[in-house]
Amino acid sequence: MHHFTIRDIENLSGIKAHTLRMWEQRYGLCVCKRKESKHRYYDNEDLKHILRIAYLYHHNYKISRIAQLSQDEIIQLASKRNDSDEYEVMVNQLIEASIDYNQLQFEMVFNGLLSSMGLEKSIEKVVFPFLNKIGLLWMTGHMLPAQEHFCTFLIQKTIIAAINALPTVTNSQYRFVLFTPEGEGHELSLLFVQYVIKKKGIKTILLGKNVSLNTVKDYCDQQPASHLYFHLVTNFTNCNPEQYVHKLSAAFADKKIIASGPALKDIQNLPGNVHLIRSLPEVISFEFSA
Repeated sequence: MHHFTIRDIENLSGIKAHTLRMWEQRYGLCVCKRKESKHRYYDNEDLKHILRIAYLYHHNYKISRIAQLSQDEIIQLASKRNDSDEYEVMVNQLIEASIDYNQLQFEMVFNGLLSSMGLEKSIEKVVFPFLNKIGLLWMTGHMLPAQEHFCTFLIQKTIIAAINALPTVTNSQYRFVLFTPEGEGHELSLLFVQYVIKKKGIKTILLGKNVSLNTVKDYCDQQPASHLYFHLVTNFTNCNPEQYVHKLSAAFADKKIIASGPALKDIQNLPGNVHLIRSLPEVISFEFSA
């Protein structure tokens, strides 16, 4: 069981802390627990309950009406989907499953996504928004590394299976070497990029996560490579992201370099041989053979 602060709840639900307090005082909703120090905290069940209430509130249910509903009625209404809000419902369901280590529920929701939307749309519309919310908990210390590994492993194994199911690329003009920089341990996005590139009929070589420049150089000295692709989620490198990009560009001046990831979003000064992909839809639509 984990404890969440009111700021965690605010970040995850989109409901301001003062609004949550008002709902509690006026309607008896979202009642928190208190430590001996009188500080508020919320547990797993509280978080799930507030996410459901927030979902209804964001979809035009008046809070006075929600306050009159039983918990079972709130669960039932919050689990209904339509075309405009089905993604948010499924994001919340994945969060609930991850918090409780509920593999059966997680795989049921995720497999339902895949069957109805396909891999690319599922990743773009549900999985990445889910991971962004999970990241908020992880960064504030209210999600254990085990929970993050639990959910990312279940997603990764599906992407790896999709990669392996694609036809083997034997006749490709280009060869993309994919990696995350040294110190970067998040590999899921890179795997999805590999899937997208291989699906376009381009040869990919995955060096994996936490890869030093020397390792990339060792590979390129021995094997042909037309492009380097790296993804950076967090700034764990020894230099800032822009410095890393310039260092990589200088070390591999003869290569085309493509970069993506949240840690790179503010970079403006790019070397001539570097292209920055700034969003997931751009990854999917990008012409990697260009």
